[in-house]
Amino acid sequence: MQHAAIDFHSSTPAPGVNASYINTLDLNLADVTSQQAVDALLAPGRRRAFFMNAHCCNVMQHDRQYAMAVRTADVLLPDGIGVALAAKMDGKALTANLNGTDLVPELLAKAANLGKSVYLFGGKPGTAELAAQRLVTSTPGLRIAGTRDGFDGASNADAVVDAINASGADIVLVALGVPMQELWLHRNAVRLNASLTLGVGALFDFLAGNVRRAPAVVRKARCEWIWRLGAEPKRMAQRYLAGNTTFMARTAKTALHRVTVAGVARRALDVVVSTSAMLLFAPVFAVTAAAIKLESKGPVFFRQTRIGKDGKPFEMIKFRSMVQNAEDLRHDLLATSDRDGICFKSKVDPRITRVGRFIRRASIDELPQVWNVLRGKMSIVGPRPSLPSEVAAYPARAYGRLAVKPGITGIWQVSGRADVSFDKMIDMDLAYARSRTVLLDLLIIAFTFRAVVSGRGAH
Repeated sequence: MQHAAIDFHSSTPAPGVNASYINTLDLNLADVTSQQAVDALLAPGRRRAFFMNAHCCNVMQHDRQYAMAVRTADVLLPDGIGVALAAKMDGKALTANLNGTDLVPELLAKAANLGKSVYLFGGKPGTAELAAQRLVTSTPGLRIAGTRDGFDGASNADAVVDAINASGADIVLVALGVPMQELWLHRNAVRLNASLTLGVGALFDFLAGNVRRAPAVVRKARCEWIWRLGAEPKRMAQRYLAGNTTFMARTAKTALHRVTVAGVARRALDVVVSTSAMLLFAPVFAVTAAAIKLESKGPVFFRQTRIGKDGKPFEMIKFRSMVQNAEDLRHDLLATSDRDGICFKSKVDPRITRVGRFIRRASIDELPQVWNVLRGKMSIVGPRPSLPSEVAAYPARAYGRLAVKPGITGIWQVSGRADVSFDKMIDMDLAYARSRTVLLDLLIIAFTFRAVVSGRGAH
């Protein structure tokens, strides 16, 4: 039976960009908010989903059957600080911690509103029943299709499949623990009529009250593993102390193998140039901020969501060069754009203030972006960071410019800026992404000073 691949595109921050997954730890992990995950998991189609934490990754290293079960699942959901840290070592950032104990109740709340039923399979005798009772109490309208324990109740796979199918369940939660639940679903999910099957680990124990969860403040700090270690030191020491150490060591080793001299040099260049700029231009920052406040109402800085590397949104910061409600007026001015294509630019944009026109001409409005560079969201050199609405309208070939971090300056900026057409800008950015070197970045930085002095294309 064919499974439907999960589709997050309707709810991604940057429509049209496949930013819904992050490839790290040699896995495609869902990179979405909890609400986006719930919506997609309950969308039409059949899918099998697993939660992936550091322990799961450790088990994959010595259990080939489990590794196969994981790699053939439809959805892998990132769970825990270990996976988040591993992604950061890989130069990526996951949107949310999608642990089962928090996500499944949210998923079942929406399932209840949709009239879907759920079957609970796993846990010690009596645990699934007690968990079901708690769920019915906490989730109005939720229909429990049935329950079955994970001991004697799991001894005959054919009997389990028949019971679940006879119940008419739309969702099946399997709590047999890692790796048994994933292996069971890998072998049997194809025979189940349910549209969503999900391995949920110790969820039933938490719901039934067999195991107490960490306080909210501990969970928020991503330290629930420390709480569980303290509660069950004998059982959890191997998993959390030895296991987490092994996982992080292996992840660090893999990350080091990916480090290149060019990558280190490029990041060093970014840090040195951005830090020097903040110190050197501090008086310019102060004078510009005062001039903006004196001329018009509103904040000194303009903050806007832009799309960065791999389609990830980030908040870009610039000096405000327009009136306070400039974004509200943008739609009415699109027809006056001087640039062919998607990206809007106009020489006679009425939203620009007098101070704004000067700081744009001198490129002073761009200076606060050095903060984005220090944060690692941008580079000194790279493609122009686009708006989500612009990325949504990209032709397919333009997505290649998202393969590198956006920059404060780049080839198009030193080649005429707003005088360069959209198609030509894409050609330049794609060429840069294919052949960038530290020497090329240094040349572009040097040419940027000439472009700023000439003011060509700056408006």
